[in-house]
Amino acid sequence: MSAWTKWLLLGLLSLVFGVIALGNTVAASLAVTTITGVLFLIAGVAQTVAGLSGMVIGNRLVAVLMGLLMAFLGFSFLSNPLEGAISLAMLVLILLAAGGILRLSFAWMMRQTAYFWPMLLSGALTIILAAYIGTNFAAISVQLLGLLLGIELLFNGAGLIALALFIRSASR
Repeated sequence: MSAWTKWLLLGLLSLVFGVIALGNTVAASLAVTTITGVLFLIAGVAQTVAGLSGMVIGNRLVAVLMGLLMAFLGFSFLSNPLEGAISLAMLVLILLAAGGILRLSFAWMMRQTAYFWPMLLSGALTIILAAYIGTNFAAISVQLLGLLLGIELLFNGAGLIALALFIRSASR
C-alpha cells in the first residue's frame, strides 16, 4: 500500500469518526472525559512514584502532592463522567475567554500595523463564542466537548485527505 493511500484512508476514517461524534455529542463528550480521566490517573500514579523515588525532600513532597492531585482528578473524572464533562466544558469556556482577551490586548499593541484588524477580529470572535457558550452553558455544556471533537475530526480528516492527494500528485 502506497504512502498516499495510507494518508487517504486515515483521513476518511477521521471523517467517519467526526460524523459519528457529531451524531451523538453527549456520548463523545463522555468518551473525552473518560479518556481524560484515564490519562490523569496514569499521570498521577507515575508522578507519585517518581516523587517517592526523588532525592530532594522539598521536591519530593511537591511531586507526590501533585501526583496525588492528578490521580484524584482522574479518579473523579472516571467515577463522575457527566460532572467531569461539565468541568472540562467550563475549562474550555475559560480558555476561550482568556485567549480572546489576550488577542484583543495583542491587537491593541499592534494597532499601527497591518495585523491589527485580523488580530482584533480573531479576539472579538473568540470572545463572542465564549459569551455564547457562557450564556447557554446549562444547555450545551454536556455536548460541547463532543461537538468540538467532531469538528476537529472533520477538519483533521479533510487535511489528511488533502495531504494524501498532494503526496500522490508530488510522486508522479
